[in-house]
Amino acid sequence: MEANKGRRRGDALETAILDAAWAELLEAGYSSFTVEAVAKRARTSRPVLARRWPGRADLAVAALAHYNRTHPVEMPDLGNVRDELILILQKLSERGASTVMKVVLTMNDYFAETNSSIADLRARLVGENKFEQVLRRGVARGELDQGRLTSRISSLPLDLLRHELIMTRMPVSKELIVEIVDTIFLPLAAARTAG
Repeated sequence: MEANKGRRRGDALETAILDAAWAELLEAGYSSFTVEAVAKRARTSRPVLARRWPGRADLAVAALAHYNRTHPVEMPDLGNVRDELILILQKLSERGASTVMKVVLTMNDYFAETNSSIADLRARLVGENKFEQVLRRGVARGELDQGRLTSRISSLPLDLLRHELIMTRMPVSKELIVEIVDTIFLPLAAARTAG
């Protein structure tokens, strides 16, 4: 009975494995990512991982989803959509440059193995979308025009942010974020005032 005292099971074991997988992805990238290395880092066996994830691609996606779930971007209600858009883009930029985008940019082998794209991976990972929450609040306050928020216009600030992150691999400056919000997004999406 004493031998099982330190044995991890269930959620504790899964968390340890996903934390180990995330650390492997950050440290070595997907091209060097192996189930064996994750098992060793998590202090468990390969069969334990194989029972949960069929291969390294599934394990990598689970690690990315786990990171997003355990490191959510908090977005307070600041009372106006402009300030909220700037803040959430700054938070996403900081997180993306240091972690998520860094890992995604090493995943060429993943995309080849799974015959997928960054857009496909993003679709698998998206949980509660804080950015869309900001847009909904802007519409509710009358600051944004729901009729003008096509899917392309709604995604434009994030698309431009991701482009900068991919091109520079650095956090996007506040000045550029303000430019994206003030000169590109709000003129396309803001509610028109009468008069």
